[in-house]
Amino acid sequence: MIQLTDAHKIVKVEDGTITSPKGFVAGGLHCGLRRSKKDFGLLMSVQPASAAAVYTQSHFQAPPLKVTQESIASTQKLQALVVNSAIANACTGEEGLVNAYKMRSLIAERYVIPEDYVAVASTGVIGQQLEMEKIERGSMNVHPSKEGDHDFQQAILTTDTCEKSACYQLEVDGKTVTVAGAAKGSGMIHPNMATMLGFITTDAKIESEHLQNALSQSIEKSFNQITVDGETSTNDTVLTMANGTVDHQVLTPEHPQWEAFQKTLQLVCEDLAKKIAKDGEGATKLIEVNVTGALSDEDARTVAKKVVGSNLVKTAVYGVDANWGRIVGAVGHSDAQVSAENCDIYIESQLVFSKGTPCVFSEDQAIEDMSKETVMIHIALNEGAGSGTAWGCDLTYDYVKINASYRT
Repeated sequence: MIQLTDAHKIVKVEDGTITSPKGFVAGGLHCGLRRSKKDFGLLMSVQPASAAAVYTQSHFQAPPLKVTQESIASTQKLQALVVNSAIANACTGEEGLVNAYKMRSLIAERYVIPEDYVAVASTGVIGQQLEMEKIERGSMNVHPSKEGDHDFQQAILTTDTCEKSACYQLEVDGKTVTVAGAAKGSGMIHPNMATMLGFITTDAKIESEHLQNALSQSIEKSFNQITVDGETSTNDTVLTMANGTVDHQVLTPEHPQWEAFQKTLQLVCEDLAKKIAKDGEGATKLIEVNVTGALSDEDARTVAKKVVGSNLVKTAVYGVDANWGRIVGAVGHSDAQVSAENCDIYIESQLVFSKGTPCVFSEDQAIEDMSKETVMIHIALNEGAGSGTAWGCDLTYDYVKINASYRT
């Protein structure tokens, strides 16, 4: 564990997973939707949990999202989440909706819980119908447990190259509360949610209304600040379950530890978001863009997203080319208020552009800096006090190869 802040007493749990919070179990298996990899997962709470979620803003929301939205709206509670990879069950018409409801009912019947306590998620190829006999097989054979965390985390992946998890702990009323998460996402990742799934668990005691507000705030500074390729998908969901198994006073914005809980949730979201960006299809580097001195935080986030989403910046990072003109171009093309005469741009620690004028810098040092796994770009707009960060990845030849043959 690493102490992050004495004020909040938040610690990072390096080996923590989706089942680290008390009262959560998970499992995953290969049900046959894919050739060999795990493709069916189940996450459960020992008791009904307060639920909150944020979804893609695409106008073509997939049937699983509609079913999950209905479940949460009914009682603001969830006890189970069933998810499949390989087939997104998106743009599949009435049959796809029926199949999403069937996924929900299969789990509800097996575990004797209300159907409205089950959420559904899918990811994979758009436009294909689910093979429901395989989904039924998965629902009968998956056995969630405390040790099933990695099976679940593997079961939600598509073109991802690794599991993505995060876990932090904090003290609430003298009791240890854990917040953890798992995610998938590799391509079609862009702000306002994209082809990614994120699931967060916590044993904190909190009502759905406040959990929703905390989640929405956290997502603005995390998942909505990443981009891989500027594409947005149909299935994207970040869902949180808080089962209240730790006996503390109910968390509300008036609780003394509310700010610490909000920060902890944001840290989990940020870690997952950065892991998604770093594992972009074909990516070799994570790009982090920090913007300070904007007129507002919103302006700062806008500039950061614009730079990290620029294909010209992304290819320059891949090519280890300190072509700061591409950064200037992206900043100038953003919707934020910026001025070349006020702006300073750094690649790592080197000032490459200052107040409308190029700066002398070491190309050798720039090559060394841009060869790192994480490339840092700092932009000081010098317009106000706003700040923001965004994350993305480089754009490589392999991105084209992966997406040229995605269905095969």
